[in-house]
Amino acid sequence: MSSAELPVLTAAQFASDQDVRWCPGCGDYSILAQMRRIMPRLGIPLEKIVFVSGIGCSSRFPYYMNTYGIHGIHGRAPAIATGLKAVRPDLQVWVITGDGDGLSIGGSHLMHCIRRNMDINIVLFNNRIYGLTKGQYSPTSPLGQVTKSTPMGAIDNPLHPISIAIGCEASFVARSIDVNIKHLAMVLQRAAEHQGASFVEVYQNCIVFNDRAFQYATDRDTKLDNVLELEHGKPLVFGKNREKGIRLNGLDPEVVTLGNGISEADLLVHDERAPEPSLAYLLSRLRHEDGFPEAIGVFRAVDAARYDHELNRQIQLAQAKRGIGDLEKLFHTGDTWTVT
Repeated sequence: MSSAELPVLTAAQFASDQDVRWCPGCGDYSILAQMRRIMPRLGIPLEKIVFVSGIGCSSRFPYYMNTYGIHGIHGRAPAIATGLKAVRPDLQVWVITGDGDGLSIGGSHLMHCIRRNMDINIVLFNNRIYGLTKGQYSPTSPLGQVTKSTPMGAIDNPLHPISIAIGCEASFVARSIDVNIKHLAMVLQRAAEHQGASFVEVYQNCIVFNDRAFQYATDRDTKLDNVLELEHGKPLVFGKNREKGIRLNGLDPEVVTLGNGISEADLLVHDERAPEPSLAYLLSRLRHEDGFPEAIGVFRAVDAARYDHELNRQIQLAQAKRGIGDLEKLFHTGDTWTVT
């Protein structure tokens, strides 16, 4: 059946028959809603989509999508997804993870999945806390954060997911916010359409154990001064009246006010397609606590060689040269032993 003959799906058809069980007010509901919203636009049959997760509140996601799903073990969703995509390149594969699941026990798996540029979509819910296990600090919790496991304040330097992804040469990197629903839907759709590994961080509010962690980026009165929305080919402008911008002072970024001799021509221009990731990495380091707005949108979107594509190409070349393998013959090749 060609794509033109496929039935048109609706968001409701992507909802499973399972009761959605997150705390009332959890940001996960918004991410789920926007995922269901963008799925029909992709024109992919339900049976060609797989959601893979690890452990955590975010990892309940596969139960709530009317597609195939795998609820894996802690931190191993990228490894499971890698194997699946390698042998079934026809499937669209998503990894749903959290800041604890993906960056703690799963950090190595996540890093290698990204660097291989598998055609997998990774969505990391970042609420800067362990929610499912009731409020311990996570790899993204800020220094000094008081939690059940850090009663005197966290002393670990936090990890920054976008910086890690760009450092791994991710070919698509983006960030959005759970309550910014139109922006979130746009980012998820672009990630799904990208050929290669897409990594999306979503600032997600944990209303029970870390409420209002991203208040500066979501509050109506402050968000325009604290959020920089990236647009390809556009200067880095922000502020309630779009009166502020980001420019370089030597190698360091600085916030400037437009006017009095400073114009948009003096500002950095965002280039998501730049093959060199240095500018994208610089944008990932802008921190609210350092007096900068935090960037949302697409940091990087480039073409790069895909591990899954190259793996299957090599298999085809080997089969053309040596024929289809015979597992039974392989078992009896070389030295064998009989155990009595």
